[in-house]
Amino acid sequence: MASQLVVFSDLDGTLLDHDTYSFEPAREALETLRRQGIPLILATSKTAAEIGPLQDAMGLRHPAIVENGAGLVVPAGYFDGCVADGAGVPYAEIRRALKEMDSELSGHFMGFGDWSVEDIARRTKLTLDAAARARDRRWSEPGLWDGDDAALGRFRDALKPLQAVRGGRFLTLMGPGSKADRMAALCTCYRAQLDGDVLTVALGDAPNDREMIEAADIGVIVANPSHPPLPRLPGESAGTIRRTVLAGPAGWNRAILDIVEEQARPQ
Repeated sequence: MASQLVVFSDLDGTLLDHDTYSFEPAREALETLRRQGIPLILATSKTAAEIGPLQDAMGLRHPAIVENGAGLVVPAGYFDGCVADGAGVPYAEIRRALKEMDSELSGHFMGFGDWSVEDIARRTKLTLDAAARARDRRWSEPGLWDGDDAALGRFRDALKPLQAVRGGRFLTLMGPGSKADRMAALCTCYRAQLDGDVLTVALGDAPNDREMIEAADIGVIVANPSHPPLPRLPGESAGTIRRTVLAGPAGWNRAILDIVEEQARPQ
């Protein structure tokens, strides 16, 4: 019995254009996944409030990994008898940890909780409505860091057991766990549901995607000229990780179409 493809994808700079947030260049691959019944799980730093409209626009009715892996959203009744853990450290606890930290360290970090909706819209180029959804956080606090690397190391030590994860735009504070951990939890449920194995594909562009990309059966590093690329990963030599030539959703589109075609060939 052939394994079921299950696709996990970052959004900003990967499936969404870094500047315009458009996924239009990926329409062909999105339709291919839909037509073939291949689940697409969005794995993003975005909130549950943000992800709903995007899933609707893409025609998706699948789980989503939100807030950089700090949380998980699963549609009611999606899995029969399998519960994927989706609870992270509450947002209020993260803000409390910042407040209780030495101000010489915490002063280098400015998060969404320190900004108005207008500030977030200006920094992210989102509309005001979208910025309000981005500020509606349950399990993580993204923000900007203006200190040096040494100070960041001390900041991370002071945060423990919370962690500070670097993404394409922001440094995100969150509890233990990652996109890769949520991917593993969902795959357990998919295997139980399908009574068989799954073949995972993970696509991303930033350091916070690395663990997910390396944990997948097929990993894809999507080109994003807005920031330095990920370093060469061991899986690239082994043939389990590839890089796109095209950036953002155009590269995502090509990678997905190629992978689906490869898996359709007789083994």
